[in-house]
Amino acid sequence: MRPPAHVSVLADLVRRPSVNPMGRDVSGPQYLEGRVSEYLAQRFAAAGIRWARQPVAPGRDNIIARLEATAPRAPVLLWDAHQDTVPAEGMTIDPFTPTELDGRMYGRGSCDVKGGLAAMVAALERLAAEPTRRATVVLAATVGEEFGFVGAIALARLWDPGAAVAGDAAARELVGLRPVAAVVAEPTRLDLVMAHKGSLKWRIRVHGRACHGAFPERGENALYAAARAAIALERLAGELQARAADHPCGPPTLSLGTLHGGTGVNLVPDLAILELERRLLPEETAAAARSEVIDRVAAACPGVRIEHDEPFNESFGLADGSADPAAAPWVTALARAAASANAGRRTAARYGTNAGVYAAAGVPSVVFGPGSIAQAHTADEWIELAQVAAAVETLVAVVAGGPV
Repeated sequence: MRPPAHVSVLADLVRRPSVNPMGRDVSGPQYLEGRVSEYLAQRFAAAGIRWARQPVAPGRDNIIARLEATAPRAPVLLWDAHQDTVPAEGMTIDPFTPTELDGRMYGRGSCDVKGGLAAMVAALERLAAEPTRRATVVLAATVGEEFGFVGAIALARLWDPGAAVAGDAAARELVGLRPVAAVVAEPTRLDLVMAHKGSLKWRIRVHGRACHGAFPERGENALYAAARAAIALERLAGELQARAADHPCGPPTLSLGTLHGGTGVNLVPDLAILELERRLLPEETAAAARSEVIDRVAAACPGVRIEHDEPFNESFGLADGSADPAAAPWVTALARAAASANAGRRTAARYGTNAGVYAAAGVPSVVFGPGSIAQAHTADEWIELAQVAAAVETLVAVVAGGPV
């Protein structure tokens, strides 16, 4: 007996590694999304669904499919699910052997977010056979979400006529007009995440003057200044915890992730590098948050030469856009359809997603998908297959039934 489409698609996706290098200088057969991209392209072609490839970076292509509505003058809905996963080091299961056990599928990416991608692919194929489709669906399988959101950023420029890039022509023609709403797949247990945080990550370079360790007074120890900077960051992090403590997304946060410096115990170090992450509320601006950090570090280290690198990773926060008159009926329809699976509650999250990119581009967005964030990125990552099945039914119901 053949497994349901959502199960077979999920297994096919898991067995095709698509690990995001996460900014590291690494290579090998498990990295990048090429295997998943080729699988999706072949599947859409076999199903007779129009599709296009959008090159984003070497070996990394967004795959975009489009299924037209049967109703006249129907709106366009965007479905998004990213192809990449976090690395597989330290996993306690075989990361790329899909294993079905006790109603779960195990494997890297099964929860984040190949379960959501499988649900969208299976739903699109189901809808292709439906006699009534009250919206046109554009499904974007994007690359690079786990580090940099590069696929979503590339997709969003397709709606900007002034942002033409070589290689975008086929994708731009297929995508067409800006959609009225976007549904972004992430593990929400089929609830609707209406708002989430953004984030900003950068490096701080604290300079000193090197000298022999026998004469430390002749130098300027960069580690001492970096320690003062770290304490200033700790104090600011504590203050942030008290700001907007009752915000649905939680308070803004600051975390110092790494501190590196020195080359030997008998040398006074001339450089220390700190890496930090500032999580932003949807209404905060990255510029203001960064300026606050810069000012605090400068005040803690007078006379020290300090350089703040440009951010190496930045994501947009998501503000609730469900009040948009064009999007609101479709968000309501999604919540109503998910209610049949005892889900569809409107909530907020502390993490970031592609939805922030689309919202910044003028597309009201909601985050929705099978699985729990508690299983994402874990050593034995898994997803409940019943959740994937319910996601398929929900997505099909929204497009086939439309808003009421």
